[in-house]
Amino acid sequence: MKARTASCSRKTRETDIRVEIDLDRPGKISVATGVGFFDHLLEAAAFHGCFSLTVQARGDLEVDSHHLVEDTGLVIGEALRQAAEGGQEFNRFGHALIPMDDALSEVTVDAGGRPYLVFESLFPQERSGNFEMILVREFLIALANRARITLHAELRHGKNSHHCAESLFKALGRALRQAYSPLAAGAGLPQGMSTKGTLS
Repeated sequence: MKARTASCSRKTRETDIRVEIDLDRPGKISVATGVGFFDHLLEAAAFHGCFSLTVQARGDLEVDSHHLVEDTGLVIGEALRQAAEGGQEFNRFGHALIPMDDALSEVTVDAGGRPYLVFESLFPQERSGNFEMILVREFLIALANRARITLHAELRHGKNSHHCAESLFKALGRALRQAYSPLAAGAGLPQGMSTKGTLS
């Protein structure tokens, strides 16, 4: 069976990012972006998604975190897509509903090759530490587009933005885990297939 791993990078005048993913071997998580709360969110997604994730990222944080967060989403999305391509058939669909104290988040994934994001969230506070909550959406847009997944993410309710974002990323990890979980031979449709025969 082909290893479902990928190593991807992106270097621009604004950011320098390298990502490694292993969809089948949980446990190795190392994230360093220079934005502490963003690191925390990515670590939560990988831990609850049961995949290994290494992120080394530098960016123009003297401007703000926007370029770094968005470009990290692009590179993680590309790594997800590459890791899944050509490997074992997988579930394609994933769903998770995750609470964290006052917060409740729901994420649904279709890893069928059609990039789209629906994001419904009103964070009570604009920031957690130095992280702007508006950047959650920018990360998810980049991730969905580059991974070529349909992603529905909803913060149902919450009073603490830290809890809201963390529950959302935990749900993201669990939904990705379910979507990319391998199927036994002959147990389902090939990745990307539909009643039309193809999604491309």
